[in-house]
Amino acid sequence: MTRKEHTIMDEQLTFRSLELAEPILSALADVGYETPTPIQAQTIPLILEGRDVLGQAQTGTGKTAAFALPVLSNLDLSRTETQALVLAPTRELAIQVAEAFHSYADHLPGFHVLPIYGGQDYGVQLRSLKRGVHVVVGTPGRVMDHMRRGSLNLENLQCLVLDEADEMLRMGFIDDVEWILDQTPSERQVALFSATMPAPILRIARKYLKDPEEVTIKSKTTTVETIRQRYWLVGGHHKLDALTRILEAEPIDGMIIFVRTKTETLNLAEKLQARGFAAAALNGDMAQQQRERTIEQLKDGTLNIVIATDVAARGLDVERISHVINYDIPTDTESYVHRIGRTGRAGRSGEAILFVSPRERGMLYSIERATRKRIDLMELPSTEVINDKRIARFQQRITDTIAAEDLEFYTHLVERYCEEHEVSPVEAAAALARLLQGDTPFLLSAKPEREPSRNADRDRDREPRRDSFRERDSFRERDSSRERDSFREEREPRKQRKTSLYGDEKMETYRIEVGKVHDVKPGNIAGAIINEIGLDPEAVGKIIIGDHYSTVELPAGMPNDVFQELKKVRVCGQQLRVSKMDDQRSAYGDRGGNRGGDRGGYGGGDRGKKSFGKSGGGKGKKDAPFFTGFNVPKKKRMKD
Repeated sequence: MTRKEHTIMDEQLTFRSLELAEPILSALADVGYETPTPIQAQTIPLILEGRDVLGQAQTGTGKTAAFALPVLSNLDLSRTETQALVLAPTRELAIQVAEAFHSYADHLPGFHVLPIYGGQDYGVQLRSLKRGVHVVVGTPGRVMDHMRRGSLNLENLQCLVLDEADEMLRMGFIDDVEWILDQTPSERQVALFSATMPAPILRIARKYLKDPEEVTIKSKTTTVETIRQRYWLVGGHHKLDALTRILEAEPIDGMIIFVRTKTETLNLAEKLQARGFAAAALNGDMAQQQRERTIEQLKDGTLNIVIATDVAARGLDVERISHVINYDIPTDTESYVHRIGRTGRAGRSGEAILFVSPRERGMLYSIERATRKRIDLMELPSTEVINDKRIARFQQRITDTIAAEDLEFYTHLVERYCEEHEVSPVEAAAALARLLQGDTPFLLSAKPEREPSRNADRDRDREPRRDSFRERDSFRERDSSRERDSFREEREPRKQRKTSLYGDEKMETYRIEVGKVHDVKPGNIAGAIINEIGLDPEAVGKIIIGDHYSTVELPAGMPNDVFQELKKVRVCGQQLRVSKMDDQRSAYGDRGGNRGGDRGGYGGGDRGKKSFGKSGGGKGKKDAPFFTGFNVPKKKRMKD
């Protein structure tokens, strides 16, 4: 591999100077892009020239445009075959990249891009592929399936992009990626992008990239000194109570609350409105006019609180924002920096508060390391403080009403009532206050949850700092800042799942119809389950590979809709057709373990620990095999 020093001599470098196609420049002008980021300035000319590129850059540096813009410029739209393939680790990223291609190709008539990923109907993808698409953006498993079916023809592929390669490594897709690379034309161009460069990624680069140019963009992950950063250890339904206390106690001007999904922006906005706060949602599904109106209301003070996703808040600049609250912890450190950068602007002070559940501490440590700044444990306002503030606000409302309103009519009305019913004015005023309050308790009577120890902030220094992900497959290197709490759907218009579908207290064993004969590896199964149904990576337990089928431990209580979706997931070209082992034991009798299981399966030993070693899969009694096949005649089972 070769490395060249890429320098930008002209500070006023523009996209036009990079010699992109004219329709691409027109699309960039429409969205207001003028100056390329460093990764774009260095990478675009190389890809335009047809060079292989090895790019190292963090999320948020503009790398999607760095490869999308030159790929679009090099396309021959008169040909309908697939000319570019982008591999992405998750369906969310695949959709996001496909949308970026579509946006940049706004002035390219006849251009077609298709995202392909698990969980989407095959029919939709097959019809689009048959009509012809110029660019395919997909997850490795679904791309492999289409290649094996013959529905995705890559004979004329010109460029292959590996986006977030280290993430694909972490999720166990790296073998799939190599298989795809082996099936593509040897003369195709390859651009590999990764936030980190662990040994397996460098090995792939040496094997598949031809004399690549290395482009490294050093992370400038820093936070503004005028922003005070604090965190609160809280999870589940307690988050809303904690947020309410902060809203009541903190001196807030304007606020942005960040959540992961578009659905959650609406849910949280409704809950805050019900508690008397002027709040509104801001997400990508809203019409542009409505988004602009919401932002304008935030600017002029008509609205004080906006609940937004990362995408919706991108580029948001409102001076009166005094607080940013990370209601859902971000998925990477760059997102955290971008989020809190919405406050503390133009030299003003700002407040950034991060909600962290106990299992998300690893991400807290990653943020501290990346920003080189400690985030302090905050003191949540006590019940007494909140009650005092509520009383003070109530009294102030009375004072303001007396000063601003003509109360003569109401004064006579209350005096008449008191005379007729022999009630004192104080009693009448108390009754009116109670009527105004409704059924909502005026004062807090208990804390929303047990507060962390006073020593919690000090104790975490003595804790071993580890990622909340357990170790995957055969590698140990990964960037802890890339932790994903759960693969929630930010852009995909599908039914939204809840924050936590599963509990951690109990695991169940499931059978899946793929095994050694299909060349499956534990990482393939783990990656497919994580990516295809949006499961938390930490929820996948022990995997044992058998000759014709395998078993996997998943948390108990899987919702039926998720179970049905999991049945359709394909690994190594095979449908999982998942079934619960306990159900089969009930039907046929529990006669031992997966005798043909691979003792070197994924996980093993105690639940909650994952390793690749000799473990897992009880042998069972010698002459009492456990039959779990479907549609096997009873007589045949008994005979076997």
